[in-house]
Formats: sequence, C-alpha cells, structure tokens
Amino acid sequence: MLRRFLLCLVLPLGLAACGADNKWASDADVARAVYVSPEPPSITLYTVVRKTGEGAHSGIMINGSQRVLFDPAGTWYHPHVPERHDVHFGINDQMKRFYVDYHARETYDVIEQTVPVSREVADFAIRRVQQNGSVSKAMCGESVSGVLRDIPGFQSIPRSFFPGKVMRAFGELPGVVTKLHVDGDPDDNSGVLMVQKKQG
Repeated sequence: MLRRFLLCLVLPLGLAACGADNKWASDADVARAVYVSPEPPSITLYTVVRKTGEGAHSGIMINGSQRVLFDPAGTWYHPHVPERHDVHFGINDQMKRFYVDYHARETYDVIEQTVPVSREVADFAIRRVQQNGSVSKAMCGESVSGVLRDIPGFQSIPRSFFPGKVMRAFGELPGVVTKLHVDGDPDDNSGVLMVQKKQG
C-alpha cells in the first residue's frame, strides 16, 4: 500500500502528478473563457494509469451550465484556459483533447469514465470543486474522491489516496461509459505543450 501511495510522489513533474498551485484567474478571463457544451450534463472521471495498472493521477470534468475541469495538483495548462485553484474554465472539445493527450503516452494510458447526471447535480458539482481550494502534493486521489462523495449519486465512492481505487468504484456507478486513451508518444511531453500553444 505504501508503495502505491509513493507513486504519486515520484512521478515526473511533467506528468501532472501531484504539484500544488495557487493560481487565481481574473473575473474577466474566466467570463471570457466560459464554454457551454451541447452535450447532456455529465461528470467524467479521468484516471492516468501506468501500463502496469497502477493509478497515477485523477481529474474530474463536469458538464453543466458550463464545462470545467478539476485537475487537483495537476500541471496541465493552456494559455487560453484560465485556472482558479485547480479548476480550469473553457474546456471545449479541443481543450479536452489536449488534456487527454498531455497525459497519455508510452508509459501511461488515460481512462475516461462518464456518468450522466441532471443539470442540477452537474452545477452542484461545479460549485463544489470551486469551493475546494488548491490541492497539495500527493493529494489528487484524496481530493477527487472527497469531492465525488459530496455529490448526489456518488456517495458510494470511497475516500482514498489511490486514483486506481477511485476509478474502480466510479466504474460501478449506474450508466457509466468508459473509454481508454492510448498514445505512443514519448514521456517527454514538451512537444504536446508546443502544439497546444500553436493551435490555441
């Protein structure tokens, strides 16, 4: 158990492992970036998984009155995506692809699990992640599971430091749809960031 916990401490910094930040975008930047998706309301759990099967990082995308991404202790960023305490605004389809591509590589896969929810539940989840505050190192799984447990319909998720345990519990929720993202890119993801800047 200790070995799995320490995985989150020793991941390369470029992998959005578990580094904290205190970014706070301006009201104007957040308002300008707001993206409303035409897709039905949903909550999506992203889990970065080593090829060995160990969960390494967790993030939540929420599609409600707007689409946001809660990426606790993560290092993913885009110059056109304002961030406030680990909550990223303006997550359109392109930014969603950038987020997945940033994490998927030759040694890591990304598992995407989506559960449909009501608009009210989705907006409650958005408020909940906005109230969460910035997340400290090695607390990605703990913060994601803590947020999920507060959301109606997700109380069965156990509070855990381990992203893999959270992922397995999420996979048992009614109506969940799972996608696996695999990429053969090398572990150095600086090229992904360059592409983001050019296309952003």
